[in-house]
Amino acid sequence: MIVLLLGLGGVFANLLMGYVPDADLNRSGAYYAQHTAAETGSANVVTAIIVTYRGLDTLGEVTVLFLTAAILGLALALESRPQAAPRPPSGELLTTGSRLLAPLIVLFGVYVFLNGHLTPGGGFQGGAILASATLLLLLTDPLKKFGHGLISRVESGSGFFYVSIGVLGMVLAGGFLDNRILPLGTFGSLLSAGAIPLIYSLIGLKVGAEFSSMLANLADTEERK
Repeated sequence: MIVLLLGLGGVFANLLMGYVPDADLNRSGAYYAQHTAAETGSANVVTAIIVTYRGLDTLGEVTVLFLTAAILGLALALESRPQAAPRPPSGELLTTGSRLLAPLIVLFGVYVFLNGHLTPGGGFQGGAILASATLLLLLTDPLKKFGHGLISRVESGSGFFYVSIGVLGMVLAGGFLDNRILPLGTFGSLLSAGAIPLIYSLIGLKVGAEFSSMLANLADTEERK
């Protein structure tokens, strides 16, 4: 094992010593750096690339997360269901703190994906923050039953409208998930970058719902042990 680790370390050391970063952007990178802000109206160039130019890739990432949540839910549903053991209630401090913090966490998550075209952040980050509010509530009250139906409707609805906006981009603009189906607005303002804020909001809701679904399913399984 030690010899193997030393060998891998030597390989990576040679790779790092021989690495020379490019002094100039390649052709695609130069195009994105020069034209993305003007074409998309987004102050955050990274967001514009992820949501528009790499729209199909982003859709694939969301699909992988959906399949993971679905497979996990199915696998946990097939487990045996013994009688849940009683658990002591959470402390007053934890319960009160979670009730105060959970809405603030949700608000911050919404802020992150609504401002993804202006500042670092976006749908995946905002969705993960939303799910952390679910995790906090589950830790506070493990026996609390979350509405799987509501989570499923949010996930399905956001996914449907996300793909619908992509198709509208093909019909009304220049391609799938083209944000110019809506006016680009004033550069740097909240209502700018066309459909990017809407797309990232849908991604944030979908990611948050999928993570929340996995957490709720895991909590249900833990209760049955």
